Amino acid sequence: MTSHIQTGAFDIGQRMQAMHNNHDIGAIVSFVGHVRGQCAEGEINELFLEHYPGMTEASLAQIEADALAKWPLLGVDIVHRYGALKPGDAIVFVAVASPHRQAAFDAANFIMDLLKTQVPFWKREKRNGQAHWVESRDSDLAAAQRWS
Repeated sequence: MTSHIQTGAFDIGQRMQAMHNNHDIGAIVSFVGHVRGQCAEGEINELFLEHYPGMTEASLAQIEADALAKWPLLGVDIVHRYGALKPGDAIVFVAVASPHRQAAFDAANFIMDLLKTQVPFWKREKRNGQAHWVESRDSDLAAAQRWS
């Protein structure tokens, strides 16, 4: 079980292969989020993520612990990048292993929904040479509330 943040790229294949470590695993669900090149306001040239060191890691660990308490999971891997990222860069990786597929799907959704709303990351997009802070979205908050 791991969760951490980093500035550098991660190897999706290597991370997925590491999840295949137990013959009791019946399903592995993964999600990879990428930096978009477009938004409603135009072309995105860069996404810069800031975070609160210490608190960010603690938030990720708490989300992982909550998922482990809710579902019969045999593995969890969460990686989130910060710093300057370009369109197309992988920004987040979540993989969940469980004896059963529904638990894996639910746990992966739970982790992503809470990651979007409870982990202290701040996003700044650079569009057309100007930086703009990204506001939280009501749809993300609603998705996270369904797990309450």
